[in-house]
Amino acid sequence: MKKFVILGGGYGGLTIAKDLIEGFVPNDVEIVLVDRSPFQGLKTEYYALAAGTVSDHELRINFPKSDKLTRKFGEVRSIDLDNKHIHFENEGEPMSYDQLVIGLGCTDRFHNTPGAEEYSSTIQSFSSTRKTYLRLNEIQPYGTVHIVGGGLSGVEMAAELRESREDLNIKIMDRGERVLSAFPQRLSKYVHEWFKEHDVDAHSHVSISRVEPNAIYNREEKIYTDAVVWTAGIQPVKVVQDLQVAKDPQGRVVLNEYYQIPQYTDVYVVGDCASLPFSPSGQAAEVQGEQVAHIVRDLWKGHTPHPHPLKLRGTLGALGKKAGFGYGFMGNASLMGRVPRLLKSGVLWKSRRHFG
Repeated sequence: MKKFVILGGGYGGLTIAKDLIEGFVPNDVEIVLVDRSPFQGLKTEYYALAAGTVSDHELRINFPKSDKLTRKFGEVRSIDLDNKHIHFENEGEPMSYDQLVIGLGCTDRFHNTPGAEEYSSTIQSFSSTRKTYLRLNEIQPYGTVHIVGGGLSGVEMAAELRESREDLNIKIMDRGERVLSAFPQRLSKYVHEWFKEHDVDAHSHVSISRVEPNAIYNREEKIYTDAVVWTAGIQPVKVVQDLQVAKDPQGRVVLNEYYQIPQYTDVYVVGDCASLPFSPSGQAAEVQGEQVAHIVRDLWKGHTPHPHPLKLRGTLGALGKKAGFGYGFMGNASLMGRVPRLLKSGVLWKSRRHFG
């Protein structure tokens, strides 16, 4: 049997697995889905898990069961592209493959900031998000939380934590002149107004130079804190960082038109590890996963694949459970208020239904 191995059961990897097992799979091909957890975590909602407004059970999706699919749970240590071997932590024998999908996701980028990795809480994995919830939940009333990074994750984290803990002092710190700097200024202004109304302090032009157990530094200014939540950038996981292949300035793997590594055309890369014309997101990973499944199926049948440009539906963000924002819909119009929050809830429901 030939092994088609998918590393990572996130949005991209799980989409490929489901699309393939629900369609054509040659009799001599075994699909193997590898993940460190026995379920998919809905990563776009980890901010709510960290804030305590949802339980971890609500964000779990069980992996599919099928005679065409073998599931393996383990932590990938390294990938040997030349010999087609996957090495795991605490396991002696490597796993071989004939074709491979790398969809291992991302980890935090700490920008070489001293103490940031050691003393910050994060929301990039299910495990780290659980730990962040515990730390935030144990802060005494009127404590202070600093959220580093004013992008989508930081904004949603700050808003959800405010909804969960009205007693806390919440401060979001960004190096730019405004939060959501990648979005239109009108939308950013709406978020700033929401923060002001809900007593979330937004600080701009901040340069974090150091993090200590109970302090964060803005250049030389020492600021006392009860917890730091780091949302100031991501990068592919170390396994992908260690691959000796061409990468873009963000460290993502450069691919050909079939989303294969050019010098290793039996290896596909999806999601946060792939160099795509979009910022990493669950939506981008899912859309790309659909295309990769079509490409693989065409190649299995001996057909020439004809991939089309990836198209995203737009970006939605939440400000608690009653307000939100969106961009990229209906001619790049900005959406603000109750409607985009309802849309985001609908997308989450659809995602649970699709993957579950």
